[in-house]
Amino acid sequence: MGPSGAVRSVRARYLVYFQYLGTGFNGVAAVRGSQRAIGVQNYLEEAAERLNSVEPVRFTISSRTDAGVHALSNTAHLDVQRRPGQPPFSPEVVAQALNTHLRHPAIRVLQVFRVPSDFHARHAATSRTYLYRLATGCPGPDQLPVFERNLCWALRTDRLDVPAMQEAAMHLLGTHDFSAFQSAGSPAASPVRTLRRASVSPGPTSPFVLPQENRKLHFWTLEFESQSFLYRQVRRMTAVLVAVGLGVLTPTQVRVILESQDPLGKYQAHPAPAHGLFLKSVLYGGLRDLDPASCTLQGPQYGNDDPGHRTLGLAVEPGHLDQYT
Repeated sequence: MGPSGAVRSVRARYLVYFQYLGTGFNGVAAVRGSQRAIGVQNYLEEAAERLNSVEPVRFTISSRTDAGVHALSNTAHLDVQRRPGQPPFSPEVVAQALNTHLRHPAIRVLQVFRVPSDFHARHAATSRTYLYRLATGCPGPDQLPVFERNLCWALRTDRLDVPAMQEAAMHLLGTHDFSAFQSAGSPAASPVRTLRRASVSPGPTSPFVLPQENRKLHFWTLEFESQSFLYRQVRRMTAVLVAVGLGVLTPTQVRVILESQDPLGKYQAHPAPAHGLFLKSVLYGGLRDLDPASCTLQGPQYGNDDPGHRTLGLAVEPGHLDQYT
């Protein structure tokens, strides 16, 4: 209670895991003052209005994605301030309320956690993983199953030199100046990033491919992990690796492109299409991301600043403030 005996309202902060199909959205970030373009955040904040917070609820997104890019698991934090005398909502209630009132079927809240009031979804992230899906053996867009459209980059070729792509990806691993792979106008204070993983591997067979098409269509997955990425870095790296797979570039030339630090080069200037890219996970310290198979959190949970509610205390490492891909 305050000096006069009045009951103060409590502001609670939550970490929200959510996913979306990016098709049709102007990216994940909210679009203010426009009726034609709309972001995933617009729908999330509209649903959050039903929580009747004293102050308007605003989502702080951990990892911003462009129009057409999807997310298997993105995160954001938000504050909900209830009226004096009302206890904070449980994480389960927040998750249920958001899913109940979301007006777009391509967005889903996966799970919600209470976090300390100084937790920041973007700054505290220690790892982000993106995957990019390729399809080969597709002579034209009409040859791709309708259920796979806008979910992969369909290449006309029947074959990719995957070993060469894997060799080229090795040149990208480690700490480098990735200026050659950032789009013009990137807000990054520094182009230096540490790429922890860059892999090329066969993707699972699509359940939407008919038996008579199985021999022609093959899927491949490119996966990249770093604490943060430059604007369109993943899509530009993907475009260059595909050029290697097609025999247009050699693995050694990828190293030359990286060392050139030239974002306007012939091969890296045109990013791979947005619709093949997925944000796979955002990790915080020792906490692993949602298990896609069961949608349950795996790994340790720490903290207990609010007994009776699930809380999440995280080891915070300094992160880059610019998160665009």
